[in-house]
Amino acid sequence: MMMSEAIRNPKENSATYRVLGGASLCHLLNDMLQSLFVAAYPIFKGNFHLSFGQIGALTLVFQITASLLQPLVGLYTDRRPQPYSLPVGMTISMSGLLVLAFAQNYGMLLVGGALLGVGSSIFHPESSRLARLASGGAHGMAQSVFQVGGNFGSSLGPLLIAFVVLPRGQKSLAWFTLAAVFGIVLLTGLGHWYKQHGHAIQKKQAVKHTLHLSRKRIGGALAVLILLTLSKYFYLASITSYYVFYLMQHFHTGERDAQLYLFLFLAAVAAGTVIGGPVGDRIGRKKVIWISILGVLPLTLLLPYVALPITVALSVVIGLVIASAFSAILVYAQELLPGRVGMVSGLFFGLAFGLGGLGAAVLGALADHTSIEFVYKVCSVLPALGLLTGFLPDIHKPDAGEEAETMPTVEVLAPLGSEE
Repeated sequence: MMMSEAIRNPKENSATYRVLGGASLCHLLNDMLQSLFVAAYPIFKGNFHLSFGQIGALTLVFQITASLLQPLVGLYTDRRPQPYSLPVGMTISMSGLLVLAFAQNYGMLLVGGALLGVGSSIFHPESSRLARLASGGAHGMAQSVFQVGGNFGSSLGPLLIAFVVLPRGQKSLAWFTLAAVFGIVLLTGLGHWYKQHGHAIQKKQAVKHTLHLSRKRIGGALAVLILLTLSKYFYLASITSYYVFYLMQHFHTGERDAQLYLFLFLAAVAAGTVIGGPVGDRIGRKKVIWISILGVLPLTLLLPYVALPITVALSVVIGLVIASAFSAILVYAQELLPGRVGMVSGLFFGLAFGLGGLGAAVLGALADHTSIEFVYKVCSVLPALGLLTGFLPDIHKPDAGEEAETMPTVEVLAPLGSEE
């Protein structure tokens, strides 16, 4: 269903946009639960006397669990869509939060983080497909609306830790399972819509076309997208996992103030996410990727050397700009491999988690051996990998010189009425 058709059918358009809004709200709740885990690191560090390396390992377990499973979940659901797997994923995330709330040792923290990762691996591929089905043909816009829910949810973690958990202690994390219960109810309703209407919409959206790109060029483009994702999420890991510690050590700020500054950064990431998809629909994904990754390089290079007010201001601008990349990267990859929405979504959500986790672990070990300040100086050059965007083909302009070998379009229209 293209946008013009949606306009001619306002009732159907309204229904799908309600679904898209519901998916975004559930993404907010899902990622809020995960962000509580990361934002609680200072509490865990104090309660269990953790090193930065152990904190990095917590992030690694959480994000590697998600990154390894998400592409497999997406590949499976491309062939056998599972509408009601959405509330199952939220339920597993809720159980992970309960484990963290009542953890009595480091091992239980690792188990709680792993459960959050498993829940995320189930939630993201199918919910991303649901957003695409409810897009009305504006796939970039839909991914941005879906992503902004998750990013806004991530930004809430430090705020909730600062005003709810810090005054009351680790066990107060359990209160947020009420939000998970609400999400489970909402996702059950979305799963019902998905089961009833998803197959018909997928047929309308299916467009038979073949990219005029060889398998080699498609593989090369995917490799570039993976490296760009690496640069983005390694840099984001330096902020999300260690920004609070950096501000407390480098500027001697209080923990609550540091959590508020982290909230400002994450809120800017949420706002920036709204921009990337719709702008990509208008000017092309490749231009958005250029601007969002390479464009922040001067700011990241400056950030380790400025005073606190400028540090906070620069972090907000960096978050706003760099966040616009992911929706553009994801939709670009989906267009490279039409018919593989679940697998591509799972792969890139998995990469986001896995590379963020790997980055947190590597940077944590580096901080233990050097300093947090040194980590920020090293990470400041990562956006230079944005230069690789020049190697991405323009997939909207067929290249007459390409070889005859092309990647065939694969339409996977499994019956949604059966959840085998």
